[in-house]
Amino acid sequence: MQYKWLNKQNNKKLIVFFNGWGMDEKIVSHLQFDNYDVLTFHDYRTFEKIDFDFSSYEEKVLIAWSMGVYVCNYFYEQFNCFDKFIAVNGTQKPIDDNYGIPKMIYNLTVDNFNELSCSKFMKKISTTVNLKDYCSRNLDELKQELISIRDLKAETLFDFNKAILSEKDRIFPYKNMLHFWNEKNIEIVKLESGHYIFDMYKSWSDLL
Repeated sequence: MQYKWLNKQNNKKLIVFFNGWGMDEKIVSHLQFDNYDVLTFHDYRTFEKIDFDFSSYEEKVLIAWSMGVYVCNYFYEQFNCFDKFIAVNGTQKPIDDNYGIPKMIYNLTVDNFNELSCSKFMKKISTTVNLKDYCSRNLDELKQELISIRDLKAETLFDFNKAILSEKDRIFPYKNMLHFWNEKNIEIVKLESGHYIFDMYKSWSDLL
């Protein structure tokens, strides 16, 4: 796993962002920071221990997108002290016939992963942005990340406060996401967009 500070100016407020599969920090680099320090995580082929001291921040928000909505739970002990948790187009059961990507579809994606299928997958993630520009790793690495996420076991789950869901999502079935988050009885924001939504926003504050 890799991390990058997009903004670190000793602000009193912090946003931690867990990215989706195959992406890096460039997909959110256009977002204005406002008064937030912003730390991002991506590349889930491995899961190293996270050891940051967040005690100086008066407000701490975790935002997770896609597979990051599940991956972040693996680091429950580190981030459980945060004030707010926001999920974007993902669930805490990401490979599930009722609550996430159907198991057969996910496994077929892994088994048949090649350059052509990767290109098609990227186009399903976003119809407005060429996400291949944000994918700097080779096919073997991307496939390994898919496998690593499938094998990950997160034992304790965060209590998310808000879910932003896209009705035209072509990665996570919208009805499955809605089913999952409705059972959690949290705030749900519905968008008429695809899986990638960040080109619709100008700042991190807009997501809050």
